[in-house]
Amino acid sequence: MTDMSPERDRLHRLTVDFLDTFNRCDLDAMMGYFAPEGVYDQFDGVAAQGLDEVRAAFAPQFSGRFGEMKFLEQDLFIDAETAKVMVSWVCTLEARGEPTAWRGLDLLHWQGDKVVYKLTYAKAKALQLDASLRR
Repeated sequence: MTDMSPERDRLHRLTVDFLDTFNRCDLDAMMGYFAPEGVYDQFDGVAAQGLDEVRAAFAPQFSGRFGEMKFLEQDLFIDAETAKVMVSWVCTLEARGEPTAWRGLDLLHWQGDKVVYKLTYAKAKALQLDASLRR
């Protein structure tokens, strides 16, 4: 039986709306979910802290530097007591003219309606090859 508590429902709605900002490529809307001191721990282990660093870390992705990216949600696990959510996804994009995809997950720590910590884990060799494009 699934826990349908109001807090779980709230976290589910916040997370789905947050994820939608990525697929709409809306950097400003996505940043509206981050707490001023929020941390984005990237797939390569580099952490960005604070709104300016987090925005800078996401700017290449949202500007289209990697091509059009879409995140297709697979599973969503919510711990309402700790306000933590794990979402697994498949990211699709076109790299070097070829469609590609990789799997990953985000761990989101919510405080109220703000993300205070976003940890991203990814499983793909393509990310290692394309990481140089971020710089």
